Amino acid sequence: MSTDTLLNVTVNGDSRRVGAGATIAGMLRELGIDPKRVAVERNLAIVPKSTLEDVPVEDGDQFEIVHFVGGG
Repeated sequence: MSTDTLLNVTVNGDSRRVGAGATIAGMLRELGIDPKRVAVERNLAIVPKSTLEDVPVEDGDQFEIVHFVGGG
């Protein structure tokens, strides 16, 4: 894969590279994360869960991903 097809993003403080054209949900799956079980903040704004499949990842995006944990 050439570097022209990769985007540089930050996920929870770590630099990552993801394929150009990926949506946030696609990026999460690529990272082994179930999009249904997390909350996502992109560039300091919460991304509604209903839009994760539609919002494209852009070069330089900064993501904070919080996992939901069940308890009892």
